[in-house]
Amino acid sequence: MPVREGSLEAPTRHPLDWQNPEFYEEASLMQELERVYDICHGCRRCFNLCNAFPTLFDAIDDSESMELDGVDKRVYWEVVDHCYLCDMCFMTKCPYVPPHEWNVDFPHLMLRAKAVKHSQGKTRTRDKILTSTDTVGTLAGIPVVSAVVNAVNRTRVGRKVVEELFEVHPQAHLPDYHSATLRRRLDVSRNRNAGAGHDAGPTRGKVVLFTTCYGNYNEPDIGEDLVAVFEHNDIPVRLADTERCCGMPKLELGDLQAVAKAKDVNIPVLAALVDEGWDIVAPVPSCVLMFKQELPLLFPDDPDVAKVRDHIYDPFEYLVIRHKHAMLKTDFKNSLGKISYHVACHLRVQNIGMKTRDLLQLVPDTEVNAIERCSGHDGTYAVKKEFHDVSMKICKPIVNRVQKDDPDHYCSDCPMAGHQIESGLDSGKPPEHPLNLLRMAYGI
Repeated sequence: MPVREGSLEAPTRHPLDWQNPEFYEEASLMQELERVYDICHGCRRCFNLCNAFPTLFDAIDDSESMELDGVDKRVYWEVVDHCYLCDMCFMTKCPYVPPHEWNVDFPHLMLRAKAVKHSQGKTRTRDKILTSTDTVGTLAGIPVVSAVVNAVNRTRVGRKVVEELFEVHPQAHLPDYHSATLRRRLDVSRNRNAGAGHDAGPTRGKVVLFTTCYGNYNEPDIGEDLVAVFEHNDIPVRLADTERCCGMPKLELGDLQAVAKAKDVNIPVLAALVDEGWDIVAPVPSCVLMFKQELPLLFPDDPDVAKVRDHIYDPFEYLVIRHKHAMLKTDFKNSLGKISYHVACHLRVQNIGMKTRDLLQLVPDTEVNAIERCSGHDGTYAVKKEFHDVSMKICKPIVNRVQKDDPDHYCSDCPMAGHQIESGLDSGKPPEHPLNLLRMAYGI
């Protein structure tokens, strides 16, 4: 029976057998890398995504045989290092994803390789620090420390020190840290005793805000904008009593044991709140994706993980569902003009459509132009000394589009992607988060 060329069936993701000892066997991994890399070489539809694929294809083309067998195995690991698990190859390019018989899931193969590397003790200290978002945020959030950290990050001499100590690129955007974190600004006891909300489709009309590390320590204004918009629409917002990092930074490092520890803190708390009638929202797409996709694939038999998966939403996804059931206020007081809207990769992976664009376009005299390209940021990839220039090359098409459109506002659901775009703009004009734009439109 001939092998099918591509597939018209919907792609599926298989659970990750990460607790099986064979998952960490390098010989088995290398055999699978060779199989998949050879399929990628014969296809090359993914050449214009991240730098993982050009790294592979250039090595093949420069080899004596011009086939994979001529490539040094060290290049295999270079490909792994350039993959930041955006999932765009799986979602938009690869014709051989499951249920195709070749069963290619490139991002999860890269995740396995990163896990093998981590299990062998080959993770760099710099990478461990950059992905320890709770620890770094807590320390940097001490009032005196935050002032020092922010001051260091803004000076040339300070950035030189950071470059030498942590191998962070001197031109990479580093966010400020706030001692007045979002969880300190919003009383943990707020709305704890809120009554039943008003149902609209699957939404139940009251939400728990999972603040996220970035939203808590770096840009708490985004969470405050979310609360203002939701409560303007009569949706009570509360916090969970405790919260840890969602685990995405450690997932991208291959530290699956750390992911499991974070899950053991977050999931019981969130699942209990779901049982009490609360939905969950988070302002950073990667964090929503972690609960919607990655944790369910890592822990497919955990009913509480599935419960959280079924009740966590992107904020604009939640509001658009409410709008479809006539439960969203459209009393906008201000137009927003022309908006260049970058669609974050980890939002696209959720398969919910462009809910942010759809909602912003409800604002009178507002035009939203969507840009579906990867920003190349990935939380840590763009700040690393060895990858920053490549990340900016990946972001260049977005920068060009924003400069050509000359919008009144540009934004991304991913605040880090927004700042990546800012780094490439000649004007240096800062991004605005879509939640902030929506709050401006409401005039609240």
